[in-house]
Amino acid sequence: MFLKDLCRGTRENRFVTGLGGGENGGVHAAALRFDLHVPASRSLKAKRAAVRPIVDTLRHRFHVSVAEVDHQDLWQRAAIAVAVVAESDHHLTEVLDTLERFVRSAPDVEVLDTTAAYLEPED
Repeated sequence: MFLKDLCRGTRENRFVTGLGGGENGGVHAAALRFDLHVPASRSLKAKRAAVRPIVDTLRHRFHVSVAEVDHQDLWQRAAIAVAVVAESDHHLTEVLDTLERFVRSAPDVEVLDTTAAYLEPED
């Protein structure tokens, strides 16, 4: 199941109006967090060897901001967060789905949980 399936019904909260650009004259932005399990890891170095290629590929192939954000001191757990800004809601959803497919297909890690947070309009 991908984000577009998980987030149906909340599309109106995914953009901020009045900032120019985009189909609704708004900014389309989201942050995506992946909680990962690295079952073969027996050290922080081994975990880094499994997680680093994911982070580097996300950054360079998909041109998104990405960082390891939690569990830095645990051998078999990692959490990475990705920030995405797109010109339309449709493109944002496509990029998030692509990122999720990539992380889920990465060798040596299991995705335990995926959470998304969308930039919402200010009242």
